[in-house]
Amino acid sequence: MPLEPLSQKEIEDRLAELPGWSVDGDRLSRSYRLGTHFAAAALVVHIAQVQEELDHHSDLTLGYNTVSLSVNTHSVGGAVTERDFELAQKVEALAPGHGAR
Repeated sequence: MPLEPLSQKEIEDRLAELPGWSVDGDRLSRSYRLGTHFAAAALVVHIAQVQEELDHHSDLTLGYNTVSLSVNTHSVGGAVTERDFELAQKVEALAPGHGAR
C-alpha cells in the first residue's frame, strides 16, 4: 500500500498521543533536553540506529545537551505520513532511557 499524506484531522489525532511533538509547517518535530552532552550524543546514535532500521530518516540536530528532530516523507512531496509518526513513536519510547525530557 503506497504512503499517503495524512489529513489535518489524522495529524491532530496522532499528535494527541505524542505529548511534546508538534507539526511545524510540513514537518513533525520534537526537541529533547538531556542532562549532559554525552547523553544527548548517545540519544542521537540510538535515533540514527532506529532510522536505519525503518529506512526513514529525520533531520537530527545535536546541541550541547539537546536533541531536536523533524521529519516528513519526501516520497509524497514532503508531507507528514504514518511513517513519520511511526518514527516519532519509536523515538518517544527510547528517549526516557537516555534521561531525555
